[in-house]
Amino acid sequence: MAGPVLMVLSEVYAKAMEAELRAVAAVASEALLVGGVDEIAGIQRVPADAGLRRALGGTLTSLNVRMAASWLHHCRGGELTSTATSDSWKKWAAGESRPEQHNRQPMTDEQVTAFIRKQTSSQPGISRTRLLRALRDEGRACEQSRFANLYKKTRGEP
Repeated sequence: MAGPVLMVLSEVYAKAMEAELRAVAAVASEALLVGGVDEIAGIQRVPADAGLRRALGGTLTSLNVRMAASWLHHCRGGELTSTATSDSWKKWAAGESRPEQHNRQPMTDEQVTAFIRKQTSSQPGISRTRLLRALRDEGRACEQSRFANLYKKTRGEP
């Protein structure tokens, strides 16, 4: 395998692809894994860091991709896994990583449903995503997929 290899994987995908990752490690001149789950000899790994979400924006679901893009920005001399690149990244990440702590109040299904009804009646056309953001901004907690299911049920959507 000529040239560098950049892989961006969640923990689940990295586990499922362990044999393939080991095969890449055996032949790649340079290999970088952003995310993943285990250290593999021959592959430099950058573990996912949820503390970088604020600096990189977006959701945790796509954080590894944004981390990889930032890593490429830090590449020195065009080398994906150089010591200079790694040092630059580590210095930047150490200064930017901020663990997020949410002290939100859990809600029952009935409370979430009442919130959805109230908000959609006062703000017709508000998106489900904006509605969940509003709920969380009020210091209340509801997991995204649970909120989506309750939203659909409340709005009579299939």
